Amino acid sequence: MPDIFYLSELQSSTVHLLLVVGIGMILPYWVDPQNNRHRTILMAVTFLLASRYIWWRGTETLAPAGLTLDMLASWSLFGFELMAMIGSFSSFVIMSRMRLRSNEATTYAGWWGKTEPRVAILIATYNEEQDVLERTIVGAKSLRHKNKEILVLDDSRRDWLRDYCAQQGVRYMRRPDNKGSKAGNINHALDRLAEDPVPPDFVAVLDADFIPHRGFISRCLALFHDPAVGLVQTPQHFFNADPIQHNLGISHSYPDEQRFFFDHMQPSRDGWGIAFCCGTSSICRWTALRDIGGLPTESVTEDFLLTLTLQDRGWTTAYLAEPLTEGLAPEGLKEYTTQRARWCLGLMQIARSNLGPLGKNNLRLRDRWSVLDSVLFWMTSFPFRIAVVVYPLLYWYFSIIVVDAALPDVLSVFGAFFIWSLVVQRVLMPGMVVPILHDVGQLLSAIPITRAAFVGMLRPKGHPFSVTAKGGDRTKTVVQWRMMAPFLVLLILTVIGLMLGILFDRFAFHDAGDGKWVVLFWTVYNIFVLSLTVLACVELPRRERHIADLPDRGILITKDGIRQEWIRSLTIDEARLRGKSHPVGTTGDLRLTGIGDVPVTVTEKTVDGVRVRLQPTAEQREALLVRFYAEGEAPGTGRAKLSGLLLGLSRRLTLNGRR
Repeated sequence: MPDIFYLSELQSSTVHLLLVVGIGMILPYWVDPQNNRHRTILMAVTFLLASRYIWWRGTETLAPAGLTLDMLASWSLFGFELMAMIGSFSSFVIMSRMRLRSNEATTYAGWWGKTEPRVAILIATYNEEQDVLERTIVGAKSLRHKNKEILVLDDSRRDWLRDYCAQQGVRYMRRPDNKGSKAGNINHALDRLAEDPVPPDFVAVLDADFIPHRGFISRCLALFHDPAVGLVQTPQHFFNADPIQHNLGISHSYPDEQRFFFDHMQPSRDGWGIAFCCGTSSICRWTALRDIGGLPTESVTEDFLLTLTLQDRGWTTAYLAEPLTEGLAPEGLKEYTTQRARWCLGLMQIARSNLGPLGKNNLRLRDRWSVLDSVLFWMTSFPFRIAVVVYPLLYWYFSIIVVDAALPDVLSVFGAFFIWSLVVQRVLMPGMVVPILHDVGQLLSAIPITRAAFVGMLRPKGHPFSVTAKGGDRTKTVVQWRMMAPFLVLLILTVIGLMLGILFDRFAFHDAGDGKWVVLFWTVYNIFVLSLTVLACVELPRRERHIADLPDRGILITKDGIRQEWIRSLTIDEARLRGKSHPVGTTGDLRLTGIGDVPVTVTEKTVDGVRVRLQPTAEQREALLVRFYAEGEAPGTGRAKLSGLLLGLSRRLTLNGRR
């Protein structure tokens, strides 16, 4: 009889992984990400593999029960992981369907007939500079919808802004106090609008640093053909790099952190009827706002609470996944983490309010689930991210085994789940989640978010509204030492612990069995994550806030004659031209399509041409602003590009990432 060939456990586990990889390679050829049946199948398999993994973790990898440090460490880590997995289970269900409304918006365009609805555009401002507000006001004026009124709501009561609004022909409004912060500011404006002879039919809300694209109002209004729709939310796009993109030198090869939420999670939430308002870039029906008495002020995230308040009165929220506005992302790490901690705090306040999951209200079960899902995200993901970088140190320094698992089991159980998750992400949301970089983004905000989550849940009242600072001087390198310190300490401890384990095998390896390979891989992974996190805390200078969609050529007219030049970069203040070099101080005109001849002065010679300073007229400046911000497609990068990521990170690591 022929010999029977048996695979070892390690070989069998490797075959399992290769099978998952093989399936992942063919999935894109038959899966339609917009087909809810396909999405449900993929997420169901993910759910089953995740359940198998967490069951294995709880039954086969924990330290034996007893009053030991091994048990305390092993079981507590599993507790963090279990809670994070429960939050993931909820997200798996949400991602199993999606709804896209672009066809609906096209079908019902102009449903109102010959008379356009009257729209009030509210721009709430507190401390933004004129160049920030100028973009938004000019963009709002350029909207194609004619029957509109623009109101600037100034909570800092600045005379220069009042005068600027008069020059721009927009309505300026201030109030005697700042009660209720942004929500109170908007409510004051709503009360004043109610006193007008003809109140608006709809109210659009823009943050002071968000510029609408020219079709913003008309596309959103189309979804109000359904009389039950009280609010339409659109995604937020950003014309500048967020701190992680910028500080790691990957602005052109890695999407900003919010692309996953706005491009994938919100359409999926809309598929369940639980999309929610995100403040700016939204339009609300006037009668719906008056029905609920204006924006709620019980939470620092009044936007999410607005959706729940509307739903409690029978109004629904629709999500239109089109790039119809673009704004300024937080440029500094402090502002970036403060903003996210405020979102977290606001969700905790909502969870403790009468519109929370356990409150006595008229919310549907799915609305309660929506709040609970958000609470789970904030309260579990970030504490678990901290635990992941701390717990391996217990092994290296105290020989405490937190995960006792054989390598074949790790490959067949965890490996299969992990690779399948990456496959599904690649199919349903390509280029959105890059493992190490995703962890860096979460880790940077993990400490303030974890603090906000538990403080907000235990003591929801009495927290001031924290405004996200925008603009300001970003021309110098700044090291955020206080933010960096815990990550730097953890990185040093991790590297030293690993070196001790390698140099002195008897130090820890002797009693770990196959578990040492788990900790070894885990530790090396953490070194990469912590290194990039530390690097991200070094904030690089920013020369330009926005680079326009570039024309192919411009015409530079000087006293020497007319020449065509390639335009490498173009902002409101300057352009970089590739072509003939001109002496510094040379003056002339740069002819731009749709703008005209803009006076320029050469300020610098570059390796392939010159840099010029633009001196546009007031009309040309507004035309440039419209061209940069109110026209064209979505700014930024929509998906990760591996070659660009590797190039950008390598340049940054060799200190050549600064422009």
